Amino acid sequence: MAGCSPAPTPSNIAPVEVGRGYQAQYRDPPRRSGDKTYLVSPRMNMERCVDSFADLSEQGKGSAILPLNLSGERLSRDDLLDVRVSDDETFGGDYVISRDGFLKLPYLPPVQAQGRRTEDIERDLVDLLRSGGFYDSAPLISVRLRDMASVNVAVSGAVFEPHAVEVGRRGGSDLDPARQRAMGASTEARNLSTALRAAGGVRPDADLTRIELHRAGMRYVLDLSGVFEGRHAVDIVLLAGDEIIVPSRQCFQDDLMRPSPISPPGIALFLSNLTQPATGNAPSAIGREVREVPYGTRFMQAVVNTNCVGGARASSANRSAVLFTRDPVTGVSTVIERQIEDQLRRADRDDYDPYLLPGDSIACYDSGVTNIAEIGRVFGAVVGVVP
Repeated sequence: MAGCSPAPTPSNIAPVEVGRGYQAQYRDPPRRSGDKTYLVSPRMNMERCVDSFADLSEQGKGSAILPLNLSGERLSRDDLLDVRVSDDETFGGDYVISRDGFLKLPYLPPVQAQGRRTEDIERDLVDLLRSGGFYDSAPLISVRLRDMASVNVAVSGAVFEPHAVEVGRRGGSDLDPARQRAMGASTEARNLSTALRAAGGVRPDADLTRIELHRAGMRYVLDLSGVFEGRHAVDIVLLAGDEIIVPSRQCFQDDLMRPSPISPPGIALFLSNLTQPATGNAPSAIGREVREVPYGTRFMQAVVNTNCVGGARASSANRSAVLFTRDPVTGVSTVIERQIEDQLRRADRDDYDPYLLPGDSIACYDSGVTNIAEIGRVFGAVVGVVP
């Protein structure tokens, strides 16, 4: 009869019961809510927000607001260039920027190409050809980007999977033969937004107004908040060796829990489905280990999606669901349990319905009637085998 006793209340290190967890929505709902003020969770979350740093002028040398002229297309090592010098076949041809970041033409000193524009290289080549005695007057020179190479960049801070990522690589199915033959090939796959998404996407505690780009010993500060506000955002082309740091505001921002070019592509949930009324995971169309849901999905939406709601009201109404999650800032795990039918019928349900995060797990528990029936079935099976 021990199986009839209620399960103990989940024990957590973080004070989630009073709204001090990663999300205020983790807190325990009161049994009876006479408060007519709803949707206070976003305000509770924002109360703990801090600025990543107050004033760039205090950061000293090496800090700067991103200049507009750095937002254009810049060259990186391994990029393929088409170089033409008037009708001179000696210098003209296809060149790959070397691993050390230089463009190396025959008979000329190497030209710094990493981080520069094609027009900058054209000016340098004109000067070198004239100073080297190859031309008396400035020749006509064309330097065009034929193909952009992939680059490795480091991404850290308030992203779900901080690590070095490779961006810009395209598969064979993504290549257009006509574009391969044409000059000026570029790709959005080498942009800042692509790198952030490759690192798992920005976390809801990220400070999008202060994203740092470290390049060639300088630090630049970018504002990507426009991605979530319907405004244009600076989405620069990255270079090999760039380092991106996303600072944290130390608080959960509900407004960032939406699909965007820098959000996680979705959430893979680990599930444990109930045994009744479903006969198993396969008939419920649940994968063996995980199930994909859109970013921004809430706990109760996932509970419905995983077949934990509905069925015979008399025998299946009093179910519960448990969310296993982890604070991405502190790394501390948290367990939240909700009575499903109570949650469905509360007017203030959204204040206690947390957003799902990548790697979360959900377990569903059957109703008391189902538990008793299951105990009876097991008891009968045990009695049946007793001589």
